[in-house]
Amino acid sequence: MLLVVNVGNTQLKLALYRHRELVAHWVTATARDRPQDEYAMLWQALCRHAGYEFAQITGVAIACVVPSLSGTLRALCQRYLRLTPLEVGPGIRTGMRILYDNPREVGADRIATAIAAHARYGGPAIVVDFGTATTFTAVSAEGDFLGGAIAPGVGISVDALALHAAQLRKVEIVRPPSVIARSTVAAMQSGILYGFAGQVDGVVARMQRELGGQAAVVATGGFAELVAPEARSVAHVDPLLGLEGLRILYERNTAPDEAGEVPGRV
Repeated sequence: MLLVVNVGNTQLKLALYRHRELVAHWVTATARDRPQDEYAMLWQALCRHAGYEFAQITGVAIACVVPSLSGTLRALCQRYLRLTPLEVGPGIRTGMRILYDNPREVGADRIATAIAAHARYGGPAIVVDFGTATTFTAVSAEGDFLGGAIAPGVGISVDALALHAAQLRKVEIVRPPSVIARSTVAAMQSGILYGFAGQVDGVVARMQRELGGQAAVVATGGFAELVAPEARSVAHVDPLLGLEGLRILYERNTAPDEAGEVPGRV
């Protein structure tokens, strides 16, 4: 079985695949100071709750945008799973040209979602990822990573509003009864939800023009299922897109190398 781990700044997503079939997935908080032993016990408990054991895991793929956790999770895999994980970064086979000025600047999570989007929906494609930041990634018809845009995410925008406006407080982000709100809480919910939906439509429209035609627009990330239905430009909502991308990347990197070796037991 394959364990894939997508580490974001706010959430950590895990999934188990049996061959190409998704059999279980979970979301936990990203805890930068949590030691490897605590992570291991948490992951083991999640697997056991779903009816699986660490001993059944034969491969691991990790995309991590929190540098302080990379070593922790690598050591966890080596100690508890006795596996060397595939870590998304420079030097791995992606099957995708990264057309950034400096490809090393591209987050591992954006590469994973771009690969999965092209595999599932074809190209050109635009991925809107509602994470700590809201990222927009453009993929060409040929499957090249063209670049994109990065904006403040929904969660941190709400936090900033509550922090810097004395008469406003943090609110639950849900769909309000109407756009024209009649209370402060509903007014904040309206501004947040429809403001971000409008941002998505605006950025996607400009990207569509630069791509020269219609692109498949896919939303993923923690707030995708809330915001995407209000954005006219989004055609697909795929919360597990990054995990599928990790599965694909693992497949592309487990062919024997020139030495005849593949990622595996340590």
